[in-house]
Amino acid sequence: MVIKVNSKEIDINNQSRISDLVESMQLPAAGVAVAVNNKLVTKADWGTFILSENDNVVIIKAACGG
Repeated sequence: MVIKVNSKEIDINNQSRISDLVESMQLPAAGVAVAVNNKLVTKADWGTFILSENDNVVIIKAACGG
């Protein structure tokens, strides 16, 4: 199935969870926020939130600096 991640279309398995997506993208365990269809999904829900066809996912990584 196809979803958009930060405006880029990617193909993922059916029944994929946010935690599966984060792991496949090799994102760090901390400093990451995920929104699906303009709604923030808490990290506690990543393991149970099932992604759907055409979902629009935004992933934001925290950066150090000033």
